[in-house]
Amino acid sequence: MKNLDVSCAELGRQLANSSDIEEKTLNAALTVLEEQGPYAMFLYLKAKHKKVAEKVSNDSLAFLKDVFPGKLNGVNEILEAVKRLAEHLDDLLFARDLLLRVLSYARYHLKAKEASTP
Repeated sequence: MKNLDVSCAELGRQLANSSDIEEKTLNAALTVLEEQGPYAMFLYLKAKHKKVAEKVSNDSLAFLKDVFPGKLNGVNEILEAVKRLAEHLDDLLFARDLLLRVLSYARYHLKAKEASTP
């Protein structure tokens, strides 16, 4: 069994290490995710933050495929993955909670990186 909190922290670190991501982007994505859900968040990133949308989407898709083995077979796009997860409310809410944790960790990693930069 995999420790999902550690997996969320690792993905958050990967996202924070992306040179294009900024804290305000993470904050905005978190707000959309909390208020409207995963589909809206990925759509928002695609529309407003094109530089980071592809990395966040691709990394999140790989993460969700790992968390939901078999459920996302053949899915190659994050919006399609979210639609598939939305077929079962528990899966969608669990995915949302995990993504909230991922983005929170990404924000913490980004703050730590900024604090250690002279």
